[in-house]
Amino acid sequence: MIAALQVLLVITAANAAPVLVSLIMGRRPALPVDCGYSLADGQRLFGDSKSFRGIAAAVAAATLTGMALGLPPAACALAGLLAMAGDLVSSFAKRRLALAPSSRFLGLDQGPEALLPLGALIPLAGLPPLGALMGALLFIVLGPPLSWLLFQAGIRRQPH
Repeated sequence: MIAALQVLLVITAANAAPVLVSLIMGRRPALPVDCGYSLADGQRLFGDSKSFRGIAAAVAAATLTGMALGLPPAACALAGLLAMAGDLVSSFAKRRLALAPSSRFLGLDQGPEALLPLGALIPLAGLPPLGALMGALLFIVLGPPLSWLLFQAGIRRQPH
């Protein structure tokens, strides 16, 4: 159960950090990861809400959270990066489905950003696979209601 909570906290920190930094700093200086590039379908590759600043914040938050939990910093930094890679996969898929920026898609919004970090946390941090997977599944299940609460509190611009 400890591994599940560790994974849940590291993944949550990684995913919350870009939102909090954007809330504090606004849109500046948030260079979009896709640099404004659109594909032939007319949709952005990822969109304005996916920024290098957000990725840096996610990696830093995951690393610091992991260190506070006694996990290897490099594994947690990689987990933060993989969480953001999962977020980019979700964003890319939603753009191809012609969904509005920051729209919700249950499962796609949480799955990749919860499951990809396990690739770092299980082997590199030595977490037991079943416990780590339970933490990722908790993130997937608890993410939407927590996001709604953060939206109601004015911390998120939109619930996810």
